[in-house]
Amino acid sequence: MENNIQLLPGYRVNEYLLVLRPPEELWNKIVKVKEGFAEVYQCAQARWGQPHITLAKFVQYEMMEARIVNRLNIVGMGQYPFKVELRDYGSFPSHSIYINVATKIPVQHLIKQVRSEGQRLMKLNDDNKPHFIMEPHVTVARKLQPWQYEKAWLAYSNKHFTGRFIADGMLLLKRPQSEKAYQIVQRFAFQNLPVATIQGELFGYVPGYELPDYCMRTW
Repeated sequence: MENNIQLLPGYRVNEYLLVLRPPEELWNKIVKVKEGFAEVYQCAQARWGQPHITLAKFVQYEMMEARIVNRLNIVGMGQYPFKVELRDYGSFPSHSIYINVATKIPVQHLIKQVRSEGQRLMKLNDDNKPHFIMEPHVTVARKLQPWQYEKAWLAYSNKHFTGRFIADGMLLLKRPQSEKAYQIVQRFAFQNLPVATIQGELFGYVPGYELPDYCMRTW
């Protein structure tokens, strides 16, 4: 019955990710880390997924997408661009290794804004509530086997990584629950507009943003 409902227009359930994406030069640097990890530790899945910082993840009916996009646009218009600094490595024992976000506070502030504005719209039901990632990080590899984690963390706990960028927008991605690749829904530029201006923009035209080529690669 539930599968039949999902065949109706607007009732398809999608998985959504809201992310910060590093610029191309840093993106390529992180990709090399992931590829190196995959080769050394026989971990092909480390190559999957593009480098990003997850802010929130949720599942929701497609019919709710326009309302969520509108709410995230409001958050983006009021948000100021901020510096993100990446430094060295961390882990979630005993399954994941990631690059640390050293400047957590502005990222966490943004996540709290998204949660405040969008939590109710992102909730599908009591069994499918949105997850807000309050420990920001860039995943190198996850779902590791115990031997992979132990061997890799012994090395990566002593490795160094540095990178920084200005976060000037966030991306909303989606995929149907039956598919693997994410598609870009929309980018929300951080404009640091006063409240009165935001209210005016909601009834006017907001210029679009053309994504660079590297952003259009399959997620």
